[in-house]
Amino acid sequence: MPLLIKTADDVRDSEVEARAEVRRAARESPVLRAILKLFADRGGPLSVGAVTATLSGLQSDAVHNTLAALNDDDLLILRGDTIELAYPFSTSPTPFVVRRRDGRERFTCCAIDALGIAPMLDEDVHVISICHHCRSPLRFDVTPEGPSLGADDVMVWVTKSEPDQERACTGL
Repeated sequence: MPLLIKTADDVRDSEVEARAEVRRAARESPVLRAILKLFADRGGPLSVGAVTATLSGLQSDAVHNTLAALNDDDLLILRGDTIELAYPFSTSPTPFVVRRRDGRERFTCCAIDALGIAPMLDEDVHVISICHHCRSPLRFDVTPEGPSLGADDVMVWVTKSEPDQERACTGL
């Protein structure tokens, strides 16, 4: 089967871009920012109590309401009082591992998420994965400015989800 290569313009979807804009705005929530910091620093899953404890001035009910909204918007997975996933971090093993400077490793939901950790944390990271086409190991550094020269022949695979598909994060 031949390998089909498309440009970003070939796969652009205005509905997806509109949803992404809403999702970017939701990431500015103090609750989600606290969750992402905790996932980066400690890993996960996280208890709602741990998140609430880091947010001075916010009542538990307000945090729960925000978490429910973030769950509904597919920015995290909340089960009971546990946050099991918060984009870009996965608590389940995935083929996309990011190793931080201090050696801590985090799983990410996809290749794009792995590439985004360095600018998100403003630190250099090491990405460990495999080529989904030929199964060769992939290892390269990413700085906040982008992938290192060792990644110049690496391609990211992107698929288009269908409207009736489940949440994006449950497809891991």
